[in-house]
Amino acid sequence: MKLVCTQSDLSTNLSLTSRAVPSRPTHPILANVLLQADAETNQVSLTAFDLNLGIRTSFKAEVLQGGAIAIPAKLLNDITARLPEGEITLEEESAAKGDNITGEGLIVSLTPKSGRYEVRAMGAEDFPELPAIENDRLLQITASALIDGLKGSLFATSSDETKQVLTGVHLTVQQDSLEFAATDGHRLAVVQTTNESSDTSSETSLEVTLPARALRELERMLGHSASSDESIAMSLDQGQVIFEWQNQRLTSRTLEGQYPSYRQLIPRQFERELTLDRKQFLSTLERIAVLADQKNNIVKVSIDSEAQEITLSCEAQDVGSGRESLAAQILGEEIDIAFNIKYLMEGLKALPSTEIQMQLNSNLTPVIFTPISGVKMTYLAMPVQIRN
Repeated sequence: MKLVCTQSDLSTNLSLTSRAVPSRPTHPILANVLLQADAETNQVSLTAFDLNLGIRTSFKAEVLQGGAIAIPAKLLNDITARLPEGEITLEEESAAKGDNITGEGLIVSLTPKSGRYEVRAMGAEDFPELPAIENDRLLQITASALIDGLKGSLFATSSDETKQVLTGVHLTVQQDSLEFAATDGHRLAVVQTTNESSDTSSETSLEVTLPARALRELERMLGHSASSDESIAMSLDQGQVIFEWQNQRLTSRTLEGQYPSYRQLIPRQFERELTLDRKQFLSTLERIAVLADQKNNIVKVSIDSEAQEITLSCEAQDVGSGRESLAAQILGEEIDIAFNIKYLMEGLKALPSTEIQMQLNSNLTPVIFTPISGVKMTYLAMPVQIRN
């Protein structure tokens, strides 16, 4: 195998693919990235697979001789990232008899403008195949719909592995719409996006819960290589999902278990409604957070309907206190309510509009935040009890 590619192409694709390489591989081959070069198409593909998450990316190169080989992912990534820009010749060679190389005696040489690096490699035949799905459960999803949904939901997933189904995003796919839902038990994010795919032959509806880790990599890959109107093929089989576009592919296991009936958690009627400038609200919270971090991460929000303003305050005993007010359009009676400031800030960052609506009933019932315009999103945050 021999090919010539640019440093930037190899480095960029390696950094994307390497994220599926396990930090503690159960088998030595899994610490490698599979490099396949096709002389007919002048296409090079890189594959990493930890048996749960698999990523394959491809790019154009001058393939002088086709072939496949497994190369240590971290070592190859670290070397390539530090090489100067320009062309790199990558070639598979057999180790000379005098070389101190054990095992199969395979090495890969990287030759940039100046210098030469040699890395011990393994045979491609030991690398596990990425899962394939042979059924007709195929949907076409626009990249923009996927990206908008992931941006507005991933942050609300749980990191608690004991409640595994909550570590993922619950995706409901209809022919013309997608719904993304994520909750960690303290807050809930629901995003509805329009799926404008022109493919009308695909299956009309399905529900599946996908791991947040895989979806973060999908979001990163889409941002790198997909145009907003591009169609992404999503295939689903028992316990497995595949996303494919251009020459890119991500495969992941799905999460088992019943996802909570989250729609029942969202109140339908409200006694109080506020309209706020999102950025002003967020920047005020960021200042108050300096003190909230010192104590218990709690911020008190005092809603004054007469003055048409809200006041954010924090009392950090033995450290200090802070308070700041901002204007708001308020309907309903005044009330004091408190939140974990982290949940409030993360939700506001994800809301996609300049102005937002805040709706609530009492100081201990769910509070709903929605954007005035843009993507249809609902963010629910549970208040915390105010202790005087």
